[in-house]
Amino acid sequence: MQHYLFIDRQLLLTADNRVPEADGSPDGALIFSLDDGIRCAAAISKGSEGLHPVDLRASYDLLPLTDYLRAGKAAELLYWQEHHRYCGKCGTELEPKTELCRWCPTCQTELWPQLSPAVIVLIHRGDEILLVRSRTFRGSYYGLVAGFVEFGESLEECVRREIREETQLEVDDIRYFGSQPWPYPQGLMVGFTARYKSGQLRLQADELATGGWFNVHHLPTIPKPLSMARKLIDNYVRTITNKTSPL
Repeated sequence: MQHYLFIDRQLLLTADNRVPEADGSPDGALIFSLDDGIRCAAAISKGSEGLHPVDLRASYDLLPLTDYLRAGKAAELLYWQEHHRYCGKCGTELEPKTELCRWCPTCQTELWPQLSPAVIVLIHRGDEILLVRSRTFRGSYYGLVAGFVEFGESLEECVRREIREETQLEVDDIRYFGSQPWPYPQGLMVGFTARYKSGQLRLQADELATGGWFNVHHLPTIPKPLSMARKLIDNYVRTITNKTSPL
C-alpha cells in the first residue's frame, strides 16, 4: 500500500523522490483510491526518518502524474478531517462512518467532503490574451482572471461576473475548456475561454497588482505546466500558431 504522509502540510518522499510503500496502513490513516481502485493511505506523520518533506505543488515536478493526483486527494482528505471534527448542528464530535463519510452519533447528521469550485478564464482578442498578476501570487508571473463560484450562479455566470469585477470588460463566446482538482486545499478549477466583446480595461486594484493585453508570441513569465492557467494559455498559443478554432 502506498503511503501519502504529511508533516507540517508537506508531503514526505523517499530519498529518490518516491512515495513510500508498506504493508498495512499507519495509525489513524484515511484509506482512499482514485478510479484505478488501488488502495492508498493518507496520514499525518509523527516523524520523517528516512524521508524528506516536499511542498505539494513542487511534488508535481518529481512524481508521476498519478502519484501527484493521489497526493492531492490525500492532502484534501486530511485537511477536511482536520477542519470537520465536530457536528455543525449540535457540536458532538464526529465519528467515521465510511472511508469518506463522517457522522454525528447524537443527531445522525452525515458529512461528506465538499469542494470549492472556482472558474479560471482566458480572455482572447485575436492574437492577444489578457494576463493579470494577482496580489496573492508568489512571484512575478502573470496568470488569468479567476474566482470562486457563488451560491445561485452557474459557471458561465461566474465567468462573466468575475471578468466584470476584475477588469470591467464584457465578453461573449464563453466556452468550457476543462477542469482539474486543485488541492490547495479543496478546490476544483474549471477552465473557460471567452472572447473580448467590449469595454476598456480597468483592473480591480484590491485584487490585481497589474495586467494587460499580451501578444501570444511575446508573453511574460506565465504559470508552470501544473496549472489550468498554463494549459489554457498553451492551448490558445497553439490555436493562433495553427490558425484553428480556440477549442
